[in-house]
Amino acid sequence: MRTELASEPGDADRPNEDFASVGLPASGQGGSVVVLDGVTPPRTGTGCLHSVPWFTARLGGALTELTVSLPDVPLVDALSRAIARTAEAHASTCDLSHPRTPQATVVVARWSPETVEYLVLSDSALLLESPDRVVTPVLDDRLALLPRSALATDALVDSTLRNKEGGFFTAAADPSVSRRAVTGTLPRPAVRALAALTDGATRWVERFEEGDWTDCFRLLRKEGTQALVDRVRTLERADPAGSFPGRSKTHDDATVVYVEF
Repeated sequence: MRTELASEPGDADRPNEDFASVGLPASGQGGSVVVLDGVTPPRTGTGCLHSVPWFTARLGGALTELTVSLPDVPLVDALSRAIARTAEAHASTCDLSHPRTPQATVVVARWSPETVEYLVLSDSALLLESPDRVVTPVLDDRLALLPRSALATDALVDSTLRNKEGGFFTAAADPSVSRRAVTGTLPRPAVRALAALTDGATRWVERFEEGDWTDCFRLLRKEGTQALVDRVRTLERADPAGSFPGRSKTHDDATVVYVEF
């Protein structure tokens, strides 16, 4: 098995709000990948005493532990438990009802000798490669499908779309949001390799259109995870004004995990 991980902050003066882990049980049977993209907080505050990196470390650590130690618990339930555990850690000090309480996108993949399970919540991505090298993206595209007019301001998004019916969902303080995720299970022999990417890395495909998901996966397999991050940074530096559509930041935290069975 080959596992590879790269994670880089968008701004060297700010902490990386992403989280990534690869969990391999001591039994040697199976494993899991967890990737979170923390939602950058607004200047107006979040109602929470804690930073987004604090939140993603707590949620990601809990989710890694649960997916590895409880292999028979479905991923939806594992995420629900991890959210509840994280919320309990700061419920007494923070306003968890605030629409911008710390939150994150989620990608989880877990494999055993028999199956590969997956869960995707919000705009990070999971890529699955079959033995004949067909790449299938698993995407939660609810945010991407919203009209740009609906995303005009943070206040509008928070009041009408964020973690609301008809909008999009992230992992924050409500454990039930786990049931909004895109999920599935495949036979283990149907998956040769997989990759999990935050949207700072998917820019190579979704923003700069340097290739499709198959091209992206081929790059990861041949040149590695850091090569993809480096190429995104090069493209960002060449476009400092953000002329490509959909770019809210010049640079974003970028995380990639690649697993080849």
